[in-house]
Amino acid sequence: MPRAMSGAMLTALTASHLRPAILVAAEFATETLYLWSGVGPITWNSHTWTGVGAFGGISLIEEGATVEARGITLTLSGIDPQTLADALQEIEIGRPVTVYIGLFDASSALIVDPLTSWKGKIDQPTIDVSGTSATISINCESKLLNLNVDCSRRYTMEDQQIEHPGDLGMMFQTAIQECTLYWGTSPNSSNNI
Repeated sequence: MPRAMSGAMLTALTASHLRPAILVAAEFATETLYLWSGVGPITWNSHTWTGVGAFGGISLIEEGATVEARGITLTLSGIDPQTLADALQEIEIGRPVTVYIGLFDASSALIVDPLTSWKGKIDQPTIDVSGTSATISINCESKLLNLNVDCSRRYTMEDQQIEHPGDLGMMFQTAIQECTLYWGTSPNSSNNI
């Protein structure tokens, strides 16, 4: 999918040295975590992003020519098994996740307009405990998965009142369902199509 890109991002992409950064904003039960693929903190979009370095991972982000919901997996390793129970209580299915691709300029400053690479929601976590550390892998589902969910809303007066109390825009909806309307002329006119 084409994305709008600023001149600064285009300049960084065409430079002889590419300095990429992957940023992930994931909402959990009590807070939103802002993580990035490097080491140390950086500031962007009024948030401080914590560097996870080699302890963080992200699966391949795929796009295709067909409209298809493609998920990703976020991985965080090196977690103390003693705090694993607390970490699992923070994970709530359905919370939003956004992945950005950013670039650094020649002076190692993050270009202020990273591209949104993927958006979706948190799904099931997987835990792997080995020795003195644990790894949590969180499956994330694409927003396109919502296209498979049935809409329980209807075009009725009662349904309209749920979001817009007092609105009379659907008052005649049931009356016009069996109504025959003639456009332009009467039904006995010779000008009917």
